Amino acid sequence: MSSELTRRAALGLGLAGALAAATAATAATAAAAAPRLVIEVAGEARGRVVIELLPEVAPNHVARVLALAAAGAYDGVAFHRVIDGFMAQTGDVRFGRAGGDLALAGTGGSELPDLRGEFSDLAFRRGTVGMARARSPDSANSQFFIMLGDGRHLDGDYTLFGRVVEGMEVVDRIRRGDRRRNGLVADPDRMVRVTAEP
Repeated sequence: MSSELTRRAALGLGLAGALAAATAATAATAAAAAPRLVIEVAGEARGRVVIELLPEVAPNHVARVLALAAAGAYDGVAFHRVIDGFMAQTGDVRFGRAGGDLALAGTGGSELPDLRGEFSDLAFRRGTVGMARARSPDSANSQFFIMLGDGRHLDGDYTLFGRVVEGMEVVDRIRRGDRRRNGLVADPDRMVRVTAEP
């Protein structure tokens, strides 16, 4: 092989290697840079819950949750519906303020328009986070739930947009609701403060 061919072959391998390294670095940076939602919980449960958001799976839902957190809309909102072994629901920024009349908690949302479903093939397992909605698949707005156990019956029908990466023991201590009342919590725990981390 001539020295020119050897040089071109080495250059080609070098570029391929560099491209592979750059692709891997980009993927690693994207994973490391996944936005996170940090929830300070108070009540029966106390502590910090960190949710890794999945913008590559549900970009509009992630953007909505981040916008509401940035506006302080989630601060002081109760975990109004908690069903043991299933999920803990929160995020009703209209009717779900802790300390107020929670009779309508779970029926409200933000002033922003509802979101179209962003369904995926990801499974609802313990620690995953999904967007609550009404009967219409395109009615999610601000409410979300954290899975306390697996909920495979939700797969493909609800938008999964995150997973708990820290503080699942805090989620496990959130005050449970009355199963006879669809998990309604009489004196609910609350999200004191919700912020985003890049």
